[in-house]
This record gives sequence, C-alpha cells and structure tokens, in this order.
Amino acid sequence: MRAAREIIITGSVQGVGFRWTAKRIADSFGLDGWVRNNSDGSVSLAIEGDEADLDAFMERLDQTMGAYIARIESRDSKPGKNRDGFVILR
Repeated sequence: MRAAREIIITGSVQGVGFRWTAKRIADSFGLDGWVRNNSDGSVSLAIEGDEADLDAFMERLDQTMGAYIARIESRDSKPGKNRDGFVILR
C-alpha cells in the first residue's frame, strides 16, 4: 500500500552529505519525494512509496547518518504529491 511521510530532522545534519545520503537511500528503495536544508539548520524530507520501504528508508538513514541526528519528527501525509523520483531541493 502506498504511504507518505513528512519529516523534519534536527542535529548536525547540514554540511555532512545528509541530503545526498538521503537521496541515495531513497533511490535504492525506489521512493519518491524530496529533501532540502532549512534555514534553521534542520533538514526536511517528504517521502512516498510502499509503507515497508518507508520504514526501511528511515532505518537505513539512521544507520548511516544517526551520529548527526538529534531528533526526528515524522508525520503521515496523503500519498500522491510525489511521483517523479527523489530529488534534492535547495
């Protein structure tokens, strides 16, 4: 079943390759969405795909970038907004 999440990640997540890592992981699971840096130093993501793949994405992101993450805020959103692959926004 297709699901979607909106996520805000805080910590030392800018300037460490976080967005590129998120893209690589999202692409490996065939997820759609985007990632961007926020002016407050956090990173926002919107991901969409199979529910199990979203969970696996979050697990792998934590495994690879967990040392930089202080907090993750995640909420479910309505699927259908992101259908064109995973992109890095400015």
